Amino acid sequence: MRKVLVANRGEIAVRIVRTCAELGIASVAVHSDADAAALHVRLADEAVGLPGVAAADTYLDAGLLVDAALRSGADAVHPGYGFLAESAGFAAAVEKAGLVFVGPPASAVEVLGDKSRARALAEAVGVPVVPGSTEVSPEAVRALGAAVGWPLVVKAARGGGGRGMRVIPGPEQVEEAVTAARSEARAAFGDDTVHVERFLPAPRHVEVQVLADTHGTVLALGDRDCSVQRRHQKLVEEAPAPGLDAGVRSALADAAVRLAREAGYVGAGTVEFLVQDGEFWFLEANTRIQVEHPVTELVLGVDLVREQLRVAAGEALEEAGPTRGHAVECRINAEDPGAGFVPAPGRLSALSVPWGPGVRFDGGYEAGDTVPPDYDSLVGKLLAWGPTREIALHRLRGALARTVVAGVSTTVPAAVAVLGHPDFVRGGVPTSWFDAVVAPDLAGPAERPCPGPEPDDEAADAAVVVAGRRYRVPRPAGPGAVPVRRRTGSRASAPRRVVRTEGPDLVSPMRGTVTAVFVAPGDRVAAGRTLVTIEAMKMEHPLRAAADAVVEQVLVRAGDGVAPGVPVVRLRPDDRRP
Repeated sequence: MRKVLVANRGEIAVRIVRTCAELGIASVAVHSDADAAALHVRLADEAVGLPGVAAADTYLDAGLLVDAALRSGADAVHPGYGFLAESAGFAAAVEKAGLVFVGPPASAVEVLGDKSRARALAEAVGVPVVPGSTEVSPEAVRALGAAVGWPLVVKAARGGGGRGMRVIPGPEQVEEAVTAARSEARAAFGDDTVHVERFLPAPRHVEVQVLADTHGTVLALGDRDCSVQRRHQKLVEEAPAPGLDAGVRSALADAAVRLAREAGYVGAGTVEFLVQDGEFWFLEANTRIQVEHPVTELVLGVDLVREQLRVAAGEALEEAGPTRGHAVECRINAEDPGAGFVPAPGRLSALSVPWGPGVRFDGGYEAGDTVPPDYDSLVGKLLAWGPTREIALHRLRGALARTVVAGVSTTVPAAVAVLGHPDFVRGGVPTSWFDAVVAPDLAGPAERPCPGPEPDDEAADAAVVVAGRRYRVPRPAGPGAVPVRRRTGSRASAPRRVVRTEGPDLVSPMRGTVTAVFVAPGDRVAAGRTLVTIEAMKMEHPLRAAADAVVEQVLVRAGDGVAPGVPVVRLRPDDRRP
């Protein structure tokens, strides 16, 4: 393998380019017009432009990517994560062109990359699955809800990261949820196939890292807990999963290996499970490298991207050693937690992450770069390793306190709130925990303590100020903790833009594209009803009525671009309602 085309952008493209450089392999970046000066382009040995900005015209165009690989003389293609990473058609097109696909064969992607087919395979090999159906007509979904109980959840058959996923509270919300999930899946993955299943009330999200070669070896490289999620998007991940029963941990690894072997899997992949009350159910399989793969790397001392490249070159795997210590990762996204995690693209006037024992930062940007509004909002991932979970958490808190991000709002305050919360410190929170417990407080007063263990007299609290709000980062008590000294100076991001309008009109809080309109003039709508959905930075955002109202005029239609503060639906108060 001499030259690899990286069919992606942002953090994962940077990660792959750097590993290629370590191995002496030349790298070729691809970029849209919006990413012409991006970090992954600057770091790669060569770059090929993909004319256009929209993902559908650039990073999701398999033909363009294969042509770029051939024109550049690459002999392999690494898909990263997202975009076409789980497209069997793309894998097949790469193979047909005589190139090496750094991932599983198209046949394995076809089976495991489709959540519906993966469920069927899991059942066939004896892995428990959540009750569900691939039939998503309104009648079929309502029948499933009546049979297994509400709520349900509708999910994209391809892709991951929570995109194309909507909870259906009851029969009245079926059409809205399925429509929204389809449109978001189509925008993110180019495929609007979805399925529906029972929604478990309080599970943990635990996944097993698998790695397989072409010589018949299939390894389970430990597990990760990814239960801290906002709107089904992971925010904080850790390895190994804390407090997991040894029998359940072993059974999860066995189930993951059994599934991967049956699918003829090759390369790095992840099998995800829901765990609750000592039981587990298959959730989905990701036929790619995961965003959260570095926590596994830190506890095992392996480079998973390097292993992907070795496997693609036909080399044999060796058994990994036991996990050592604990690792925690928090994602830093260009989103505003104080405004419901709306996207916050813009220029990073400053970006600085401290170095320290066990601290690692995987980023896709540098100071001066612009986070565009057209793609994923991930700026980077901050991680910390420690010999114990307590020390890993302490190191990550200290690193967050010294992280400087200016120019855009980020999810740093959300990560700070999570890492200091006593529920998280104890370990084992369910997937519903963040939205129910932490998120409501993020839009609170400008300065407030972040719950956590009390510091002792030997070290003062550290603090971080983000988007105009100051957050305390407490020092955890216990042996081996490293003191966090007080720092002076502001850790301020750009002030959050708040859209204010007179009257009841519904306005867009962000720049994006209208994906669906659910109302027409004359409709009476209740407070909280979704009127329009907008896709921005690869996530779909519902815009809801703030009060009971009557629709006077719909000002947009699906496909329209909107800017912050632009009215999308004209409303008037509903005089018939008390």
